[in-house]
Amino acid sequence: MPGRDDVYQKVMNEGHSAAWDQDWKKAAAAYRKALQEFPDQPKALNSLGLALYQLGELDEALRIYERVAQISIDDPVPLEKVAQISERKGDLNTAIEAAMKASEMFLSQRDVDKAIENWVRVTTLNPDHVMAHSRLAMVHERLAQPQQAATEYLAIASILQRSGKPDKAQELVARSLRLVPQSPEAKQAQTLLRSGQLLPKPVRPKGGTGPINMAKVKQLQEPKTQPASSLDPVMEARQKALTKLAEVLFDYADESPSAQERRGLSAIVKGTGQLSLQQSEQIKVVMHIGQAIDAQTKNQESVASEELEHAIEAGFNHPALYFNLGYLRAKSDRLESAIRNLSHSIKHNDYGLGSRLLLGEILFKKGQVKQAALEYLEALKLADSMTVPAEQADEIRQLYEPIIETQQNQTDDTANRRLCENVSKMLMRRDWRDQAHHTREQMRKTQEGDTLTPLAEVVLQAQSSSVIESINRIHQLARIGSLRSAMDEAYDAVRHAPTYLPLHTLMGDLLIQEGRNPDAIAKFKVVAHAYSVRGEVVQATKLLRRIIQIAPMDLSARARLIDQLIARGQVDDAIKEYLEQADIYYRLAELDMARKTYTTALRLVQQANADRAWNVHILQRMADIDMQRLDWKQALRVYEQIRTLRPDDQGSRKQLIELYMRMGQQTQALAELESFMGYLDSNNKANDSLPFLEDMIKEHEDQIIFQRILAEQLNRLGRKDEAIAKLDALGESLLANGKRTEAKEVINQIMLMNPPNAEDYRQLLIQIG
Repeated sequence: MPGRDDVYQKVMNEGHSAAWDQDWKKAAAAYRKALQEFPDQPKALNSLGLALYQLGELDEALRIYERVAQISIDDPVPLEKVAQISERKGDLNTAIEAAMKASEMFLSQRDVDKAIENWVRVTTLNPDHVMAHSRLAMVHERLAQPQQAATEYLAIASILQRSGKPDKAQELVARSLRLVPQSPEAKQAQTLLRSGQLLPKPVRPKGGTGPINMAKVKQLQEPKTQPASSLDPVMEARQKALTKLAEVLFDYADESPSAQERRGLSAIVKGTGQLSLQQSEQIKVVMHIGQAIDAQTKNQESVASEELEHAIEAGFNHPALYFNLGYLRAKSDRLESAIRNLSHSIKHNDYGLGSRLLLGEILFKKGQVKQAALEYLEALKLADSMTVPAEQADEIRQLYEPIIETQQNQTDDTANRRLCENVSKMLMRRDWRDQAHHTREQMRKTQEGDTLTPLAEVVLQAQSSSVIESINRIHQLARIGSLRSAMDEAYDAVRHAPTYLPLHTLMGDLLIQEGRNPDAIAKFKVVAHAYSVRGEVVQATKLLRRIIQIAPMDLSARARLIDQLIARGQVDDAIKEYLEQADIYYRLAELDMARKTYTTALRLVQQANADRAWNVHILQRMADIDMQRLDWKQALRVYEQIRTLRPDDQGSRKQLIELYMRMGQQTQALAELESFMGYLDSNNKANDSLPFLEDMIKEHEDQIIFQRILAEQLNRLGRKDEAIAKLDALGESLLANGKRTEAKEVINQIMLMNPPNAEDYRQLLIQIG
């Protein structure tokens, strides 16, 4: 049955009227009725797509626009909408493909501005998209916009250089200089190419279609709030979390050379864990974190929460994100979600105290007073250990164990409430550190001697003396060698305090003294796991270190230790443990596992922005393994990365040249050598090139070119006589071996140095013919 024009026009007008009034739901209903009359009418489909987009029904809006694109094959607008919606949904591949098609259509219709807008969208989503940069360069050049065209040519040069096409990169840099002769960026690019260094990666365009308002994020770097020392623990943790998220955002958005080097390692470390996000995932994370921070600056906390959830779904997980999300969920009374997220941030040094206090407050609200009291007591333990001298922190934490053990059996609801209120009153204040110091000072005045007493004594009276007395008896028995009696006493104490973990640790010590190391390790592992579940990362870490000291080859314990160290933010210590683990695999001749472990360590260095020296150290280990496995191509990639990170490293330069020679790529070997000579010259280290070249000649006596390069370098340094003498000896050797062509090249090189006996060399050339 054919459609009715009158009905179609009527409902379309109703839809337009509703859209004018921003009543998108009514507008969508009207447009659907219009499509019942003419299902493939592009105007109705476009109108419905817009209404659905405004309603936030992105999936259906996308399907509508895709349908329009199939019907109106010459209309770029539906494809542009597909790109916009796909970008918002995080489907970056589809967004890029649609934007490229839309650009070409806009260009064919001579709508250059819209074409440029869509190409810019592509380079925003994927800064390494060669075709988009190429089209932008071409259009800007034709529009007599030389600066913009030069920028795009430099971007293409960077991409091509990284894909192994340095000659093309050189051509494009030269073209940029022709367009803008005084361009500092183009001059810098030319210098970098000559010295064999990588060009800066293409810069992601700011603004435009970018989903993140970076200017507002930057404000978090300079917060206008009070300093951390005058905030309560929860707000202090929140400020740290927001700052960390801003740092993460800037790390991905930063286009400085140091940031590019960090991200440049991704080709080597890809696919081995949490931080090896693919580029599309990185862009999703940046988009959601940026929008979350932006929403918080506008007090749109529900929007911020949803964006943080999306960042987690995109594959990003960090304690800062979980704490921030837990805090926001707690404020909006979504208590279960808050508990779930705070459980991920509870182990981190920066967010542990704030997480415990928030959990105590949430559980108190839920009427789970006993559990709330335990959380508040754990928070007090953390606060107490943070306000005593560092050498007393472990001791103070241990003193809380019997107190917590007793509190777990506390059934008096009134006592539990009083504990929650007292701890909250003591800690949830801006001057909580001063308050803790003042309270401890008052306690010291009422005590005899220098006995260390936990602040918990102020808020409750712990009935834990029997456990302490049992531990003292166990120590006395162990000192006199009565290990069996000591163990019996320990078993008896465990019956009264089964969850008092220091007692179980002491039993492990007794097992070691008895020579039962496997049993002791099993005991320590169980206790370490219990500490970890409780959120007692410090104690778990100490026990795992003990296990490794007893059994260095226990890889499972080392893996758990690394997890604990990362959870605490002790990145350097975690990296050291990874290197130890890799070394164990190496000694066991398990080279694949050793390299995989080094790769994981390298990823951790990248994510945590650790000392850049780790990058080179780890990459050198990886390259060594690749060389042993005769995987020269992979070794070449690693050494190239080392060269980029540390261009003055002679070892990596030498290995690169050696690898090129082994692989029969003499041209690349010479280019690498010339690049290193150029680098040394430009950094006033030309004299360092001489011993380097002499070593190369010793190892490659048959390579005449190395001897010629050494002579050239001597001549540059003003040591012409030495240079001529070396070339003269080389020429005689070549003639003696019948290599007349090579000898003539050497003599010509001597002639270029203008020797005093130039006529003799000319006669020699005539004789050689």
